[in-house]
Amino acid sequence: MILVIDALNKHLFTNILEDMYQLRARVFGGRLGWEVNVEDGKEIDDFDHLDPAYVVGLDDDGNVVSCVRALQTTGPHMLSDVFSAILDGEPPIRSASVWESTRFCVDTNRLTRGKDRNSVSYATCELMIGSLEFARQSGIKDIVTVIDPVMDRVLKRSDNAPYGYVGKKVGMGKVPALAALLDCSEDRISRVRDFSGINHDVFIDEEAALSKFGAKTPEVEKVFAPTAANKDDLPRSQLENYLFEQLDEAINESERQAALRLMDALSGTLSSEQKNAMRSSAGRVLAKGA
Repeated sequence: MILVIDALNKHLFTNILEDMYQLRARVFGGRLGWEVNVEDGKEIDDFDHLDPAYVVGLDDDGNVVSCVRALQTTGPHMLSDVFSAILDGEPPIRSASVWESTRFCVDTNRLTRGKDRNSVSYATCELMIGSLEFARQSGIKDIVTVIDPVMDRVLKRSDNAPYGYVGKKVGMGKVPALAALLDCSEDRISRVRDFSGINHDVFIDEEAALSKFGAKTPEVEKVFAPTAANKDDLPRSQLENYLFEQLDEAINESERQAALRLMDALSGTLSSEQKNAMRSSAGRVLAKGA
């Protein structure tokens, strides 16, 4: 099953993100020998601090078996800032409708051979479907992805062949790297579904994931701990402070409404007194911005 983790819900899934970073370390730092930063068994780079979206494959026990990172190309991204040698002098891609997909990997140690639900093949195709459908639903038209020749063959074998390539192939650790282009069309998604026989909805939503895996961890619970009292009658939690920051920093009505929806979505974690205080403070913030 596929879970999408982004800037809005990552505080709820820190345990899954930790598992994902560990998988990346084993694959890119170990198996592929790329020059990546691995600390405490986790592979995390500067681009993970830019609030990317992660499309994460989970098994029935909530273990991370696959993952991929999606990042806008309008700002810093790996092809422009790390793998620029691949471009071979060409300018980097900059488009709101083209996102970069990197760190695509599956756990070959945990998964089996064959095509059942616990196989490498199934997890790979499920992640492809999940990442393409997430991209399409987000208004992304095309994906540029830095891959190795083995992954290039996997894409072609899965009827998900790139429609083009950018720049040239360059050496990167134990294997070369190249940049491929994929459209996020319904036709491409259907081809991968037909190849894999995966015809159901691959996603698990946030609420179901929290219920099924108990994804909130002790580290996350700290977000809800009371902090020092402020001018309100009740002390604010770190979560409340975060929510008010999002509302206060909104620069247009769309962002203000998004902040209010986030407040509403997370209000279930607060007591009735905290909810009332939050609504009162939110009213003051809105009045101030009017």
